[in-house]
Amino acid sequence: MIKGIGTDLIEIGRVEKACKKEAFLARYFTYEEIAFMKGNARKSAGNFAVKEAVSKVLGTGFSGFGPKDIEVLRDERGKPYVNLYGGAKKRADELHIKNMYVTISNTKELVSAFAVGEDESI
Repeated sequence: MIKGIGTDLIEIGRVEKACKKEAFLARYFTYEEIAFMKGNARKSAGNFAVKEAVSKVLGTGFSGFGPKDIEVLRDERGKPYVNLYGGAKKRADELHIKNMYVTISNTKELVSAFAVGEDESI
């Protein structure tokens, strides 16, 4: 059963500019994400958009947890997935969300992300 959906659309240039600041990177991304992104603006924007979309799935925005509580990585084939920590994990557990599915699409200037939270027990 679907427990929540979320989407986000962001300008790549906006995230690229923000990522030039160490404080922004440290606040929004885990070490593993930073290592994956390697300064790539498109990857950074994709991860940022997924975090926003997942926060909407959880129905709170970034209330009760921060962006680093949603970690966005890729599997061996490049498919994005999330790991939830801290307050984001707690909120997902409260909603009985067992699976989180995410996807990222981009154009030259924009990145969009879509997320679905599912409770497989129903």
